[in-house]
Amino acid sequence: MSNSPKIAPYGSWKSPITSELIVSGSVGLGQPTFDGGDIYWIEMRPTEGGRNVIVKRDLSGAQTALTPQPFNARTRVHEYGGGDYLSVNGTVYFSNFSDQRVYRQDSGAEPRAITPAEDVRYADYCLDEARGRLICVREDHRNAGVEASTSIVALDLEGNTEPGRVLLEGNDFYSSPRVSPDGTHLAWLTWNHPNMPWDGCELWVGEFGEDGSLTSTRRIAGGKAESIFQPEWSPDGVLYFASDKNGWWNLHRISSDGEIESVTQLKGELGMPQWVFGMSCYAFISSELIACSHVEQGVSTFGLIDTGTGKLTTVDCPYTDIQYVRAHDGQVVFRGGSPTDVVSIVKFDVNTKQFETLRRSNDLEIFPRYFSVPRAIEFPTEGGLTAHGFFYPPQNPDYRAPDNEKPPLIVKSHGGPTAAASTALSLSIQYWTSRGFAVLDVNYGGSTGYGRQYRERLNKKWGIVDVDDCANGARYLANRGEVDANRLIITGGSAGGYTTLCALTFRKTFKAGASHFGVSDAEALARDTHKYESQYLTGLLGPYPERRDIYYERSPINFPERLSCPVIFFQGLEDKVVPPNQAEKMVQAMRAKGFPVAYVAFEGEQHGFRQAKNIKRALDGELYFYSRIFGFELAEPVEQVTIDNLAKRRFSN
Repeated sequence: MSNSPKIAPYGSWKSPITSELIVSGSVGLGQPTFDGGDIYWIEMRPTEGGRNVIVKRDLSGAQTALTPQPFNARTRVHEYGGGDYLSVNGTVYFSNFSDQRVYRQDSGAEPRAITPAEDVRYADYCLDEARGRLICVREDHRNAGVEASTSIVALDLEGNTEPGRVLLEGNDFYSSPRVSPDGTHLAWLTWNHPNMPWDGCELWVGEFGEDGSLTSTRRIAGGKAESIFQPEWSPDGVLYFASDKNGWWNLHRISSDGEIESVTQLKGELGMPQWVFGMSCYAFISSELIACSHVEQGVSTFGLIDTGTGKLTTVDCPYTDIQYVRAHDGQVVFRGGSPTDVVSIVKFDVNTKQFETLRRSNDLEIFPRYFSVPRAIEFPTEGGLTAHGFFYPPQNPDYRAPDNEKPPLIVKSHGGPTAAASTALSLSIQYWTSRGFAVLDVNYGGSTGYGRQYRERLNKKWGIVDVDDCANGARYLANRGEVDANRLIITGGSAGGYTTLCALTFRKTFKAGASHFGVSDAEALARDTHKYESQYLTGLLGPYPERRDIYYERSPINFPERLSCPVIFFQGLEDKVVPPNQAEKMVQAMRAKGFPVAYVAFEGEQHGFRQAKNIKRALDGELYFYSRIFGFELAEPVEQVTIDNLAKRRFSN
């Protein structure tokens, strides 16, 4: 191309950030950890059908994929999983997705099962070295038709015919079992319906008896309105944990006389919603020094905490999204990303203060000049309050739009709904901005990273506060003249899909939308979903069935006549969190009403798409849909989707 940019309408720009590049070069990265001097992590590989592979990096820097085909290191506890594996002295223990059995893989050997073939799942492992066993969370599905029971169990390292010896049971949920350094105590978290762990949970400690059972169990901290996150023992045996009792997740510990001491007093989050097991915001470099990531205004900061003074020293760090912090022998490892770099596994040397990238989630060369760098925005919303988001303007050095044109805006509503928009480079966002779309990634009320009070804005108001914030963010940018008010789009997955469908049904702000495995029927979600979320809606909407009226009023499926703009639906046919019938009912209603609608269903996909061909199809399908709805030509052909009723209505700029 010449140096002078071509003039072409927004949306029609040719971009090097293609769906093929995104899926062929990308892996998901998570759960880094140390085993001695070796570093391990998990790679989710879309080109292998979304298989989770455990990777080892030894002291020489050599990287080895340990998990052989067809094994897939992924647990289904809580359906969302996490805490999928543990490595001890070169031996790896992991949950295998297809049968949910625990496998032991010794160095150089094939994995072998150490739990029986029963309908039982395991996650969140720790080693009880003194007794030669693993301790973990077990979710028991053997009683069909009854809610699964959750417990903390011990597993024999060599394996036997038992699905674990139960150490703790009786509550609805358990997580984070952690053995003290001297092997005498166990700490764990527990909570009960209708709470989610970020609403309130309890930290308990027990002593091991001579027979390996737990005695003298006692509650240490937490309650129904206090969330505890990530209990950890320091090397000298002091129990630390994050608590949000002061409105922010801050670090605390149990003193020698059994009292709770505050270690940090930040107006920032040293914790996050425990959607998956094995999350970590801090790690012990020594008994005197902690490495941590804390979030302020939605952005991660890396730092070191002196345990004696509680002083946090911020480290100059290029990463703005930092998770899974682990440490060993003066080294820290974490998963980090920034607005100009994809998520990576990163090592930090405490002595030299140097960061080293060990594995990038996408190694393909993409020129940074095509990257749109987000800016944090605050905008007014209902009730005189302020909401937050990250705004990405269109960016492509090869093009500019005609002088009188403003870009279409895609508003992204994240899932959770307690999750948060990330500032790490997202190639799927850059896919849009490099083609001439603006993107607003909204951290609506209810999002994490802004304190408990902000998170609780959504209580009893799901489908209202989140929708208002997305609509107000879009209007704010349109009123400032930064985007085209007549081409406002909203998209989201899961809970973000619910926000999307509510916005399209109950508001008139948006002109088109895309629902990725989104909730359309809150009542069906309350009845049909899995144990972990089965009473989540009590906090978000109200008790069911007592307040069935609220569930009806907030369900887009019941008001298809109010939906008057085009929507495309993407759905995994094996989704247990949001079953396919929710999307299908909505599609049928829209077809009957004569609204433009498209439905793309994926065999073999669950809640979220993991297979390369389907991730590609969803990106390109959404782009094709908008091109037909708003009437612009695409720079390159993509696989088309069938749009019903398109000829019946005409949507222009």
